[in-house]
Amino acid sequence: MTNLFALTSVPKLPLAGWIDSFVDWLASFTGFFNAVTNFVAGINAAIQWVFDLLPIPLFIIVIMALTWYITRKKPRKWSLLVFEAVGLLYVWNQGFWRDMTQTIALVLTASLIALVIGIPLGIWMAKSDIVQAIFKPVLDFMQTMPAFVYLIPAVALFGIGTVPGVISALIFAMPPVVRMTNLGIREVPKDLIEAADAYGSTTWQKLIKVQLPLAQQSIMAGVNQTMMLALSMVVTASMIGAMGLGEKVYFAVGRNDAGNGFAAGLAIVILAIILDRITQALNAQGQGK
Repeated sequence: MTNLFALTSVPKLPLAGWIDSFVDWLASFTGFFNAVTNFVAGINAAIQWVFDLLPIPLFIIVIMALTWYITRKKPRKWSLLVFEAVGLLYVWNQGFWRDMTQTIALVLTASLIALVIGIPLGIWMAKSDIVQAIFKPVLDFMQTMPAFVYLIPAVALFGIGTVPGVISALIFAMPPVVRMTNLGIREVPKDLIEAADAYGSTTWQKLIKVQLPLAQQSIMAGVNQTMMLALSMVVTASMIGAMGLGEKVYFAVGRNDAGNGFAAGLAIVILAIILDRITQALNAQGQGK
């Protein structure tokens, strides 16, 4: 018996064609995308210039001094300092230093732009249920879409190289800081808001002096997650020409070179742990722990 409800009899939606047409339409705005490319490339180049300016031993000393200052009140600060010293010396010894600084520059560029956009958006969502209802599914889409898919429109609109890697990392990594900012502000106790109103605080004063300080722990958790996701994405973006440690891993996979792939992968692990511990320590310091 013929199945009258077989999906094969239903015309296929030309979704792929619609998406291609939309991307082609976006690509016609060459002036806008050139401006974005120059802006993002400028930020990344400035960060990379600072890293290149510092001699490697001085860079290691600066990182360890910064870590000591942030974690000076923590009982186990020496374990992190020892790990940083050993890890950074390993990266230097393996000849990955320049690749590591390129990866850090990409992560910082994507994270900085994500925070500049994401924190105000999270505040806006916390202030309006309608805005939250609009952007929540968008954030779900951004966070659940496979990372490789972002590389396709990034290449179509920005070409090959560093900038599409940063843009794809930005889109992939921004949802956590938006969500956590929204959550942190919404969880501020109502009685504190009422007390601020009773003292005649303006909306801006309540935000700066009450809501953001109390939401700081949640926001910093979002910052931490954003940086970790940005790191994972810039490694993936090596497929479209983004420089850094991901490029070493990508080339090792192409050559079936397990040794060099593992060595570069270990450098990525070291970098991820250092970034994660520093951002967690910043959060703890802000909470007075």
